[in-house]
Amino acid sequence: MKPAPAASPERRPRRASLTRQLLLWSLGALAVVWGSFVVMGYQTGVHEADELTDGHLASVAALLLNLRAHEAAEGTQITQRVNPPGLKSHDYQQSLSVFQWDAQGRMLHHIGSAPVPPFNSSEGFADLVLGPEGVVWRSFSQWDAARSRRITVLLELRERDALAEDIAEQMIEPGLWLLPVVSLALGLALWRGLRPLYALSADVAALDPASTQRLASRHAWAEFESVVASINTLLDRQQAAMVRERRLANEVAHELRTPLSSIALQASALGGELDDTARHQAIERIGQDALRAGHVLNQLLALARASRAELHEATAPVDLCAVAREVCGDYAQMAWQRGDEIALSAPAELWVHGHAVLLDIAARNLVENALKHTPRGTRIAVQVGASDGNAGDTGGGTGAWLQVCDDGARRQPAGAASAGAASPVDSLHLGHEILRRVADIHGGRFGSALASPPFTTCYRLDLPTSPVAAPG
Repeated sequence: MKPAPAASPERRPRRASLTRQLLLWSLGALAVVWGSFVVMGYQTGVHEADELTDGHLASVAALLLNLRAHEAAEGTQITQRVNPPGLKSHDYQQSLSVFQWDAQGRMLHHIGSAPVPPFNSSEGFADLVLGPEGVVWRSFSQWDAARSRRITVLLELRERDALAEDIAEQMIEPGLWLLPVVSLALGLALWRGLRPLYALSADVAALDPASTQRLASRHAWAEFESVVASINTLLDRQQAAMVRERRLANEVAHELRTPLSSIALQASALGGELDDTARHQAIERIGQDALRAGHVLNQLLALARASRAELHEATAPVDLCAVAREVCGDYAQMAWQRGDEIALSAPAELWVHGHAVLLDIAARNLVENALKHTPRGTRIAVQVGASDGNAGDTGGGTGAWLQVCDDGARRQPAGAASAGAASPVDSLHLGHEILRRVADIHGGRFGSALASPPFTTCYRLDLPTSPVAAPG
């Protein structure tokens, strides 16, 4: 049994080439311009040939009238001309036919092979159909000053058209070989001119986001300046983000290592000989460590939601006061159990553009940090307001702000550990990282703020967007 043929690798779709696009557009524009010049040149050649022929007919007629050529010959004579070698059919000097009449219409002189045209008194240019075959001739007739002699000069119209085509072809012939030459030169010029772009593309493709490499200054063309600066700025931001992620990973690993090690140790101790008091303490410690690990995991989930919401959720009007009221209501029971006081100071409503989920996460982190990292009996104030850019505003501009203040430092003895803290200070850094993410997504700022008495600590989230009207 023959083995099944291996599946052919999926072919990637061929990407459009900027060089090919520029070349096609340039050649297309060149062909349009060249075609227009060819048409105009051909029409100009035909027109100029017609004017040249008509002018020559009129010149020959005037010359023969002034020379009185009929007096050099007796009677009517027809002179047959022999075409010299190499004479072209459109050399109208040898193919002109001349007829001279007197005032009574008698033929005085006849030169050329044209059939005898009818005699009349008209003057000027005319197209005459002569002979049994109906050949068209271009003619010019003129009387002398005494109107005693009339002369008509004729040229076969077919020869005049051949002359016009020859002149027109001579005018457009250079373009027939010039177009491919110009196309080749244009292609080479485009390729040479786009070499800096090829070099920039190669350098960008060779960049390693994990390294500190940056685009070299050899790409400092005026057109590339903003692109190179943007790419280098993006690399700098990515490096900074990677540093933050590594630091955050280290903090998370430290946060999880301690409670998990403690859980493993206490669980091992439960398998040994313990009295009831020690067993109860071990079980209680396992519960505390499990809650601590769960708190870290919840913070990580909140951090992931903060990163994902920027991509999947559009901003919408959010009542910041309603968010603060809901958060205070949810944590009122926890504050009462700890003996803390939690109060809300906010206007009736304050609408801002933002992500409702992220603003709720930010408010909960601020309140939860105040509850978890302060001693029992702490007074906690949740405050919401609008900044107007005054010197007293730390926001630095118009917008909205949310801050949480507490007096935990005043109640905690100097050098003593936080009595009510359920986790070390490192978990506070994780919560602050979440708040910084939320502030960055909204274009705002997060940090500590000046605490007014009786409070000792304040953390504030500033949103630079101006307050908006309530929807509907």
